[in-house]
Amino acid sequence: MHKLLFGVLMAVMWWMLHALQWDEERAMGLLFEVKRAVNRAAHAAAQQADRDKLELGIPSIDPGPARAAAELYLRANLRLDRDLRPLPHSPLRHPPAVLVFDVINEDHEFPYTYYNPEYDYRVTLERPGVVMVVRAEYPRLFAVLEPVVWYVKGAAELVHV
Repeated sequence: MHKLLFGVLMAVMWWMLHALQWDEERAMGLLFEVKRAVNRAAHAAAQQADRDKLELGIPSIDPGPARAAAELYLRANLRLDRDLRPLPHSPLRHPPAVLVFDVINEDHEFPYTYYNPEYDYRVTLERPGVVMVVRAEYPRLFAVLEPVVWYVKGAAELVHV
């Protein structure tokens, strides 16, 4: 009888470890997907040149269109609605939050080292750019894995114009 009980307990333990491994694999895949989405959103935002300043020879990013482009790319890549809530086929179950969206323009001297102590993020920009920090939560399949929350960081620069 004790061997049967031991066998059942080992099977339960094996299934728990299998569930943990599966959840961790899915979490890493989702982290890479969110990171790519944030990088693409930052890059799209950084390409929104301020045309009036550009005519004067000043490379600069227009903050309004930059924010709109970043949200558009974030929504498209993570399949979110206008309020950043996940659509039915989104890999997320909880809305991501854009915690930081900073446009670094010509009012800074380049190269400029951006530092955000709250999220421990440092990046050096050679020309005007955009910095983003997005909070995303992993929708666990099993309760074996602790809740996972990421603060995904991304930055991009205005291309040479």
